[in-house]
Amino acid sequence: MAEALEGTVALITGASSGIGEATARALAAHGAKVALAARRLERLERLAEEIGKGGHTALAIQSDIAEQQQAIETVGRTVDELGSLDILVNNAGVMLLGPIEGAPMEEWERMIDVNLKGLVNTTHAALPYLLNAAAESGRGCADLVNISSVAGRVARSGSGVYNLTKHGVGAFSESFRQEFAARRLRSTLIEPGAVATELTDHLREGVREKVRERFADIEILQADDIAEAIAFAVTRPAHACVNEILIRPTEQVG
Repeated sequence: MAEALEGTVALITGASSGIGEATARALAAHGAKVALAARRLERLERLAEEIGKGGHTALAIQSDIAEQQQAIETVGRTVDELGSLDILVNNAGVMLLGPIEGAPMEEWERMIDVNLKGLVNTTHAALPYLLNAAAESGRGCADLVNISSVAGRVARSGSGVYNLTKHGVGAFSESFRQEFAARRLRSTLIEPGAVATELTDHLREGVREKVRERFADIEILQADDIAEAIAFAVTRPAHACVNEILIRPTEQVG
C-alpha cells in the first residue's frame, strides 16, 4: 500500500500547515507527486524540501485560490510541471466563529471567499484534468476530496456563516458525486471534529477563548489523523468510493 499512488499527481490546497501539510506528507509517502498550494510560500518551500529529501516529488505554489485566476494558474502549473492531476484535496479554509449579531462583515466574506469560492474555483479549473485521469490513467479513477467539518452536519449558535459554508461544501460534494459517479471521478467528503490546527488562532479575542475552553478537557485529533483518513479514501480500488468520513475525537459529544 505504501506505493498505492505511484504515478499519480495530487494537488492540496491550504498545504502550508495543519491538515493540508499532513495530507501532503501522507500522499507523497503513498507515491504521489504533490503540488502544495497556499499563500505562505516560505512554509510551502520548506515542506517541499522535506518531502524531496524523503525521495518524493513536491511542487510549492504560492496562491490564493479565492481568486479565480490564481486557482486556474495553480491547476495549470500542477499539470504543466508534474504531468497530470489525479487527486484534488480542497483543504483551504477559515473558521471565524462568533455571534451573528455584531459580527464583522469581513469575517463572513472571508469564509465565503475561501471555504466556498476557493473550493469551487479550484474544482472548476481541475475538472477536465480529473476526468481525463479517471478515463485514461492506469488507476482507473480520479478523486475529489473536500474538507468540511462537523459544522457541515450540525448547526450551532455562534457558527452561523461557518455552518453555512460547510453545509454548502457537503451539498456540492454529494451533487458532484452523483454527476460523475459513472465516469469514476470519485467524491469524498471529510468532516473532522476538533483538530489541533491553526484554525482557532484567527478567532476574535473572547470567541477564541470560549472555543478552546469547550475542548480543553478532551484529547482532540491531530492533523495526521485526518490525513490518514484522506489517504485511506484515495487509495481504495477504483470500484470503491468512500463517500463520506465523519471523524471526531472519541470524547467529543457534539
